[in-house]
Amino acid sequence: MRDFSSVKRVVIKAGTNLLSSQKGIDMERVKAIVDQIATLRDMGYQVLLVSSGAVGLGAKALGHTSPVVYIAMKQACAAVGQPLLMSAYREEFARHNLVCAQILITRSILNNRKSYNNLRSSVSMLLAMGVIPIFNENDVVSTAELKDVFGDNDRMSALVASKIDADLLVLLTDIDGLYTGNPKTDKDAVLIHTIPEITPEIMSYAKGAGSAFATGGMKTKLLGAEIAQKGGCGTVIASGYEENVLVRILRGEEIGSYIMPEERLSQRERWILNTTPHGSIVVDEGAKRALFAHKSLLPSGIKSIEGVFGKGEVAAIMDMDGKVFAKAVPYFDSTEIEKLQGHKSSDIESVIGKGRKDVIFRPEDLVFTESV
Repeated sequence: MRDFSSVKRVVIKAGTNLLSSQKGIDMERVKAIVDQIATLRDMGYQVLLVSSGAVGLGAKALGHTSPVVYIAMKQACAAVGQPLLMSAYREEFARHNLVCAQILITRSILNNRKSYNNLRSSVSMLLAMGVIPIFNENDVVSTAELKDVFGDNDRMSALVASKIDADLLVLLTDIDGLYTGNPKTDKDAVLIHTIPEITPEIMSYAKGAGSAFATGGMKTKLLGAEIAQKGGCGTVIASGYEENVLVRILRGEEIGSYIMPEERLSQRERWILNTTPHGSIVVDEGAKRALFAHKSLLPSGIKSIEGVFGKGEVAAIMDMDGKVFAKAVPYFDSTEIEKLQGHKSSDIESVIGKGRKDVIFRPEDLVFTESV
């Protein structure tokens, strides 16, 4: 049995393959998921739902049967499919006298500290009022060119779980979990029940997307689990076709594959770690050693700046070999740091002006992505 006695907040992700049918949405599957969420609520859990299916539902409603490749078509399908998806959920939650709320997000909402804090406050209020928040990517407006997309709902659900303080992420799909091979063709393939660490060997078992409308696959689920793991949130990958699967998972049954969490970082550290950097600060070897010794970054250790970022935005920290080893939130924007690089801290006032910090950032503004 797994011990989930400390779990209070759960993020559940339902995949496209699980929710879709040839006719559109599988209402029996939606009903089963909602019934279980209602039971979890009665058991005292706070539940957030991340639901795929809008693009697929919209495509089927429009009679589009081939894979959705072009951005404009994906956005059109999402615009048609999103209200269909929410209508199905509202109808089912109403049977339990529960209210659900639609939350459409883009990557930039989580990347921006102010909008992220606003989102976090809104979600906390919804949960306090007994509402079920239903997340989906805002495919109608998000664009890959602006690096505004999550890429798939597996990683989006992991980011939601990490950034909104969930204790457990459950990725419901149409397979039992992670196998050592394809169980349909490999008689020796076995289900991996517990994964302490996502190693290259574990990743090698993953395959690609499973349908014309799905963007995920086992690989994206493991990548999502890795995000959740670093945020101190465990992940269960399991089949949504299992009878009463959500309730049984929370009761500790060894269903699916469980990726164990690491020690939880602070909320701010998780935000820094999971935010897409706007640019990079390249530092010399001496500065790199100083950062790993938990010291501040001084202007003298900076060799160059890549990209454009503002004061208070997350930047990648890169060594002279081009390897990103940390992320940080500097007190200066990229233009100011470029002017300061190579200078002494005592020069900051004469170069930038009075009333500014005497370091680029301090240890509490830094999260390492690689070990020393």
